[in-house]
Amino acid sequence: MQHLSNQSRRRFLLRSAALGCSAAASPFVTPMTFAAAPWDTRLVVIILRGGMDGLDVVRPVGDDDYGFHRPTLSEAGSALDLDGYFSLNGHLSALHPLWQQGELGFAHAVSTPYRNKRSHFDGQDMLEAGTGMDVGVGAIRDGWLNRMLAKVPGVTARTAFAVGREDMIVLNGDVPVSSWSPNARLDLSPQGQRLLEGLYHDDPVFQEAGNTATELAEMLDMSSDSGVGDGDGAMSNEMMASMRSAGKSARAKALARFTAERLNEETRIAAFSIGGWDTHRSQANGIKRSLGELADAIVTLREVLGANWGKTAVVAMTEFGRTVRENGTGGTDHGTGGAMVLAGGAVRGGKVYGKWPGLADGNLYQDRDLMPTGDVRAYAAHAMRGLFGLENSVLESAIFPGLDMGDDPRILL
Repeated sequence: MQHLSNQSRRRFLLRSAALGCSAAASPFVTPMTFAAAPWDTRLVVIILRGGMDGLDVVRPVGDDDYGFHRPTLSEAGSALDLDGYFSLNGHLSALHPLWQQGELGFAHAVSTPYRNKRSHFDGQDMLEAGTGMDVGVGAIRDGWLNRMLAKVPGVTARTAFAVGREDMIVLNGDVPVSSWSPNARLDLSPQGQRLLEGLYHDDPVFQEAGNTATELAEMLDMSSDSGVGDGDGAMSNEMMASMRSAGKSARAKALARFTAERLNEETRIAAFSIGGWDTHRSQANGIKRSLGELADAIVTLREVLGANWGKTAVVAMTEFGRTVRENGTGGTDHGTGGAMVLAGGAVRGGKVYGKWPGLADGNLYQDRDLMPTGDVRAYAAHAMRGLFGLENSVLESAIFPGLDMGDDPRILL
């Protein structure tokens, strides 16, 4: 493929932003889907698009090799003690009271069966389809939540509210579900997404320009809606930074509030996505906005759900983790093992679940990644078994083909 000049890249990205675009790891297009079901318990699945760095979110500070592999990132920002071995990234401090109250937990060293190629789109497809590598990436186009709904009588769809074309594959399938997403003008076809992905990761200049162009287009959308920026036609960096931060927080709260309002009525299952986790460079700064958005979403869910929070489990999962060693630009690259977030009044929190493999060189996957010791599908399956009474045989075949759920980690009360 012929390389583009920096100027050509920027022109291409600005045209794409003007038309409207979002890559798989984009923090801006966040569709949401809902389904009603005949239970009183509730499940919220949050897809963290872009490959969240679980080693930065839930830091294994008790592992002697953590600081060795991450001399900069291990010291970046504040951290709050969880259990003496793991610490919580300080940008999730709003969630620390939930940990202390037993309403927040984590599963570490987990992954889907996806290995080696580390593509966002393939990884997300497998995460949401809930399949194993024996099935093949993209071979199944329905999602594991939809297949679960197919096993339950009396499921009905709710009124649809949709903006953009990005699918939540996790709820795609034969069972009708409703959809809604906040006002967003940035959109791109799946073919365009894959084109951008191919260019996105090979060139740090392209990546930075792409992020800037996408954020600029979003800020312009925000300013036109609010009347800001109509004066001299230019916004200061300070104003744009303020708007960007406020915009992400507002989007997260809007997603969570709308979710909780539906769950307080007849809806019992919701799924939405939060992007912006692709932290190849300047991770200490880049990850804090997505962490703040995740914290805002969970706190808002708790506040709006009220008494129903006690009947709710929130499962937040990502397509893969990131490399154990930080790279030369203060970031991390695509990896394998990572972490998932468990929250809700129905969750047995205050614990980091999973078997920790250690970070010594001989314990790493392919000498670069956190070794997966658990399957994210197993945790999701045990959550659905506890919430909805589904049998292991159904979960391991029809919903998650080929899964071995293993021993019950008892993540629910």
